[in-house]
Amino acid sequence: MNGVPKSALYLGLAGLIPFIWGALTYLNSDLHDLGTRELGSRFVGPYIQLFYGSVILSFMSGVLWGFATKTSGSKATVSYTLSVLPALWAFFMTGGGPISAGTNLMIGFAGLLVLDALFWYWGLAPRWWMRLRILLTAIVLLCLAVGVYL
Repeated sequence: MNGVPKSALYLGLAGLIPFIWGALTYLNSDLHDLGTRELGSRFVGPYIQLFYGSVILSFMSGVLWGFATKTSGSKATVSYTLSVLPALWAFFMTGGGPISAGTNLMIGFAGLLVLDALFWYWGLAPRWWMRLRILLTAIVLLCLAVGVYL
């Protein structure tokens, strides 16, 4: 994580907690029962991952929107348009059951990584951006895969 500001790294890693917790409570019935008892059923297994994943895709749309402010003209139009896609994806594609919603979130996060790379390539994101985003996205996809494939 050379060059990634410590605050961005630590906050990014902290943002993984709901995904990791969801995967752990999916895999371990004792943790699931503890989480349900102490936090409520919405905060365990795929439920926390799906809700939080939708929130994070929407948040990342805002981040991309911020990057788009560095452009002008037709590139600005393209950048602003691309920046809203993760939020729209989360809104339209995370309904239904946990398997289809989880699969669609995985597609959404993979698509977000492509947009991250594009904004980075255009020089709109910080130089360290992709190092952080690849790590975070890989962990998110792994955690979501637990609920989708196991």
